[in-house]
Amino acid sequence: MTALDLSSPVAVVGTGTMGQGIAQVALVAGHPVRLYDTLPGRAREAADAIGARLDRLVEKERLTGADRDAARARLLPAEDLPELADCALVVEAVLERLDVKQDLFRALEGIVADDCLLATNTSSLSVTAIGGALRNPGRFVGLHFFNPAPLLPLVEVVSGFATDVSSATRAYETARAWGKTPVACADTPGFIVNRIARPFYAEAFAVHEAQVADPATIDAVLRESGGFRMGAFELTDLIGQDVNESVTQSVWQSFFQDVRFTPSLAQRRLVESGRLGRKTGHGWYDHGKGAERPEPDTAEKRQPPAYVVAEGDLGPASELLELIREAGIPVRDEGDDDQGASLLLPSGGRLVLADGQTAGEYRDFVYFDLALDYRTAGRIALSASQDTSPQVLAEAIGLFQALGKQVSVIGDVPGMIVARTVARIIDLAHDAVAKGVATEEDIDTAMRLGVNYPLGPFEWSRRLGRTWAYVLLDDLHRRDPSGRYAPSLALYRHAHASDSREGTS
Repeated sequence: MTALDLSSPVAVVGTGTMGQGIAQVALVAGHPVRLYDTLPGRAREAADAIGARLDRLVEKERLTGADRDAARARLLPAEDLPELADCALVVEAVLERLDVKQDLFRALEGIVADDCLLATNTSSLSVTAIGGALRNPGRFVGLHFFNPAPLLPLVEVVSGFATDVSSATRAYETARAWGKTPVACADTPGFIVNRIARPFYAEAFAVHEAQVADPATIDAVLRESGGFRMGAFELTDLIGQDVNESVTQSVWQSFFQDVRFTPSLAQRRLVESGRLGRKTGHGWYDHGKGAERPEPDTAEKRQPPAYVVAEGDLGPASELLELIREAGIPVRDEGDDDQGASLLLPSGGRLVLADGQTAGEYRDFVYFDLALDYRTAGRIALSASQDTSPQVLAEAIGLFQALGKQVSVIGDVPGMIVARTVARIIDLAHDAVAKGVATEEDIDTAMRLGVNYPLGPFEWSRRLGRTWAYVLLDDLHRRDPSGRYAPSLALYRHAHASDSREGTS
């Protein structure tokens, strides 16, 4: 099954920001496009707005004047639904209400030809449920674009329970012909991106609710150590706290209140107070005129240790040894140690990569967080208990400062910030593949392009080692047996298969 022929008219129903964006994508690709909206005059206004954006593309030399004129000639507002009768594809981008969407597609089914592809751009509703109102749900598919549609490349092509393979394939190939990067997924709450991205927000909020770090510090660690483009607090302020929480609530409810997707009470209070982020001038941060952005907690300058002793294999953090040597600090290698992989400090304390345990369980342990790349990371988070020796903590701070890093000291929280977030993302990704939601390749593509993650979950998993996420989450689950951190069966099987091949227990 191939993409729609460029001579085939495409209709977009709903002329808000997303509807206009989808219409522009189809128009620039070369299709005749019909715009329809239930409110009189809105389709004409949307056509004028799209025309103005085409003018700006010409000014930026991204479109020729001739192509713009041809595109404008192909764009037609429609006053009534029957004017969409000859369209080969109708994409809906209306109110996120199941009854509204079902009523629309029932009406369309009586107007368009039997081979017309019907698609919804829903981000939170079940494609299966919307298509269930149709006589022929086999031709119904989800085409989930990301905002702004003309700029963002990702399109989730969602197959409902009754969607024909031929319909999903045609939708997929059409999206690709439009210059997009489509990924195929089954109809599951949140699809790929909104399902697997939940821990990015949830874990940041949980660390804040545990009173061990403030939003500015958590955001800085996610950016400067984790490699994420934005932190969870600043990103949700940009998205809108009400919008982000609505998606979280939808996924949680759709999974029958699965504890892994539990919404944040702190975020709920923000929404209840009307602090929705940038659009209201206040969210996690104050966005009012002249407001100063809070700075992350950053440790004062400390002296580096005279030497460190490397005990065991530091795994994902092994590149630190080279950085320490480059900083002129001697590294003694003592091989394996009964207490596991760590860096022994002159004061007798130990530096250990975040593993889901707490510093308070051991004498003078200081945990350090996961980094996407320890060489380029600008900040490292450390976690210590109230009983940790001040000298041990000072040496740990001084060590990372000697490597050119800013250091944020947070409270004693298992898994810290980046490590627990990445582990949970990896777990949800493995669980999604095991349940037939999408392939590993499509999940990695979706998370990189849809939410700008520095690595896809499976890329991260391969880099960190097959057992890393399982071990960390299992440790976290022992300390929080609510089920929130219980590793999925899919992740267990993944880690266990690795153990069997390598002959370890």
